Amino acid sequence: MALPHNPILLFCIFIIFASGATKPSNAKNFTIVNQCKETIWPAIITDGSNFHGEGFTLEPGKTAFYNAPDGWSGRIWGRTGCDFDKTSNGTCQTGNCGTSVNCTSAGSLPVTIAEFTLGDNIDYYDVSLVDGFNLPIVIKPGGGKGNCSTAGCDGDLRQNCSSDLSFKKNGKVVGCRSACDVFNTDEYCCRGTYEDPVACLPTNYSKSFKLVCPAASSYAYDDRVSIITCSASDYMVAFCATRNNTICTYHDERLVCSVTSKGFKAFSHIWRSLMVALPLASILQILF
Repeated sequence: MALPHNPILLFCIFIIFASGATKPSNAKNFTIVNQCKETIWPAIITDGSNFHGEGFTLEPGKTAFYNAPDGWSGRIWGRTGCDFDKTSNGTCQTGNCGTSVNCTSAGSLPVTIAEFTLGDNIDYYDVSLVDGFNLPIVIKPGGGKGNCSTAGCDGDLRQNCSSDLSFKKNGKVVGCRSACDVFNTDEYCCRGTYEDPVACLPTNYSKSFKLVCPAASSYAYDDRVSIITCSASDYMVAFCATRNNTICTYHDERLVCSVTSKGFKAFSHIWRSLMVALPLASILQILF
C-alpha cells in the first residue's frame, strides 16, 4: 500500500528517521492508548516509591510511551474529570493522586488499576477492580512466551453499576465503588475471619464486576486466577478499549493493530514515523 504523497508528512518522516531515536536497552516499552471519548490523565507509580510517580495528559485517540527497566513493579491507571492550571496543579474527579499532574499519593477510590511486576524471565500482570472501577482498561502483551493472554474488561461498568455502589459527580455516574469501600465489612473486605481465600468468596457485587470484566480481579482473593504470567518485551495499556476490539498503536518500532485477545498484529516499521507524526485517528483513516 503506497503512502500518500503529502510533502508535510514526508518531511515529518524524514526528520523522525534522521533523529535516530532508539529504545533504551534493558527496558520494556509500555504503549498507553486513550480510546475514550474524553481526555484522561494517566498516572504511573513505582512500588516502594512513596507514591511519587508520573502523570500526563492524554487526549482522545492519542498514544504515549513509558519505558520500564527489568524488575520494575508498579501500577498504571487513568484519572478523569481533571482540572489542572498552567502550573500543573489541580484535582480530578476519579483516580486523584495529589494536587499535581505528577502523583504524590495513591489513586483515590474508585479506580481501575493495571498492575505489573516485571522479571528477568517472566512478568506478572493483571487488571484490578479491588479498589473499584472508573475506566475500562485492557492489557495486551506484545509477543512473549507463556499464557500472555489479554487482561481487562469487555465493557464499561459505569453503565450498569448497582445504585448502592455508584460514585457520582454532578449527578453523573463517573465510577463504581467496591463493596468493601461502601460497606467496610469483613466479608466484603476479606479480613478478620474472612482473611482466607477459602472463607472469602465472590459476592453478588464482585460477580457483577466479573461479568463486565471477566479477565480482571473483582475482589481481594480473585487475583489467584486473574494474575497472568508471561515473558513479553512490551505491553499495551488501553483505556476505554475492550479485549476484542481493534487497537492500533506504535510498538517496538512498528505500527501494530491488535484485533484478537492473542496479542498484536504488526505492520512495517515505516509506520513508526506515522505514529509519531500523526494522531492515532489519522493513522486509522490511512489504514482503513
